[in-house]
This record gives sequence, structure tokens and C-alpha cells, in this order.
Amino acid sequence: MSSETSPSQVTSSETARTAGLIIAQIEALFPEYLKNPQDAAISTGHLGVCIIDADGNVFGRVVGPTMLRKRELFRVAWTKASQVWITGIKTFDYEKQVFNGTIDESKHGSISHPDLIGWEGGQPITLKNGTRLSIGVSGLRGINDLEIAVRAIKVVDV
Repeated sequence: MSSETSPSQVTSSETARTAGLIIAQIEALFPEYLKNPQDAAISTGHLGVCIIDADGNVFGRVVGPTMLRKRELFRVAWTKASQVWITGIKTFDYEKQVFNGTIDESKHGSISHPDLIGWEGGQPITLKNGTRLSIGVSGLRGINDLEIAVRAIKVVDV
């Protein structure tokens, strides 16, 4: 480490490399999910992925043929990831807790109810080295938005 490089920069570059590996693996797995007619109909060949680390660094990727659909899916993926970043709880699970009154939502800054995403696809992940990431995926059925991220992390083995 040079005298001009801080420990947080090294950690950040390591996290960026790991996020890049996870995103690349999600993209590699994506065609497999398109074989399912339901996922193919939702996706139309598009996918958005957003990863936010504990320091608020954002990493992402969009794939697909049209710019506007990619933009929309990244917006949803970012909303999922950022909600998890704020709450530490999977999307959809958090909303169930809020609306069932089983969580004190004020401890998370009281995200405005219209801003809650309400869909599966955002989840907290802790890597083997203890790094916490908030991952949002959008473009497939919610259950598969979750699954593709978990599978990618297992393949990358981080």
C-alpha cells in the first residue's frame, strides 16, 4: 500500500472487485432464467443489478436491448438495494413487518410508505470476509431476483 492510499481505498477497491465478480456471475446465469417463460416475459431480455456496500459505494450493471427498460430495471434494483442498505432486511419481508406492525420502522428513518418497494429481490449479504453488501436485482420474478444473486455469490465463492 502506497503512502497515498488509505486503508478505506484498499477496502473499497477490494469490494469493487468482488462486486464486479458477483455482477459478472449474475449476468452469466441470466440466460438460464430466460428459459422460463414467466421470467422471459417479465424480463424481455433485460436485467438490472445494484450492489451497495456499507460505505454507500454503488456498483451496478444493466443488460438488455433497450435503454429505457434498462433504466427502469436499474431504478428498481437500486430501490431494492438501497432499502436493504437502510434497513438491513430483505425487501418484501420488511414491508410485511411494517404493515403488520411488528417492527419499529422509525429506527430505519421511517421510509415513506409510498417509497417502500414491496417486491422481493433485495437482500443483505455477508461475504466470507465479513463484508456486508445490499444487493438488488430486477428483471425476473422476485423469487428468482433473490436466487440469482445467491447462486452467483456461491459460484464466485466470496
